[in-house]
Amino acid sequence: MSAKKGLHLTLKIWRQKNNKSKGQFETYKISDVSTDSSFLEMLDILNENLINEGKEPIAFDHDCREGICGMCSLYINGRAHGPDTGITTCQLHMRMFKDGETIVIEPWRSAAFPVIKDLIVDRSAFDRVMAAGGFISVNTSGNTTDANNILVPKEDSDKAMDAAACIGCGACVASCKNGSAMLFVGAKVSQYALLPQGRVEAKRRVLNMVKAMDEEGFGNCSNTGACEVECPKGISLENIARMNREYMSAFVDRG
Repeated sequence: MSAKKGLHLTLKIWRQKNNKSKGQFETYKISDVSTDSSFLEMLDILNENLINEGKEPIAFDHDCREGICGMCSLYINGRAHGPDTGITTCQLHMRMFKDGETIVIEPWRSAAFPVIKDLIVDRSAFDRVMAAGGFISVNTSGNTTDANNILVPKEDSDKAMDAAACIGCGACVASCKNGSAMLFVGAKVSQYALLPQGRVEAKRRVLNMVKAMDEEGFGNCSNTGACEVECPKGISLENIARMNREYMSAFVDRG
């Protein structure tokens, strides 16, 4: 039995020294890539080749490589995380591409996510939005009572868990023509707003998080739904609607 033929690919990759430098696409050739390889493994192979040639490897972000951390965010052939649905870049496999294909690889494009180097962007804006209100003050460690003492409808708990599945990768921002972070913020507001532990500071939370989102330079919702389509965790647009309701209620009560 003959060995399985690998892919021969042309890669157009964004190279940028830092956020002060002007970037550009550079073209690389790579051969005999296994279709069983992940996209990041393919980039690992390319970097090994570059290092062996005495060239600077391509900087890209990654950590768990299990679709959990959200760090591997890349814009591939015009789509966040590439040509598949419900996955992160590290879960994308080379069998999604054809032999001889040209693959264009870019970092997230958003004013709120400045390029650090090559394919790595600074997503600390998300951290600052979370710090503004993505927490609860209720002590849920050490002194907790039996969970059954606080009854939560299953529908609410399911929706809260679905919202909490957001990994903060930023695909929603990268996919939105306005660079909106409303799906991310909506998910973080919803995961607490639906549970009794999160109601204590619900009004302060949504006001502070929306304010922080605006201050970071994220745009408004475009209403196109691209964020939901490209989200690797399938976060629903319902969370944006819930955030808007929470915000209006808090704004009116504030007077």
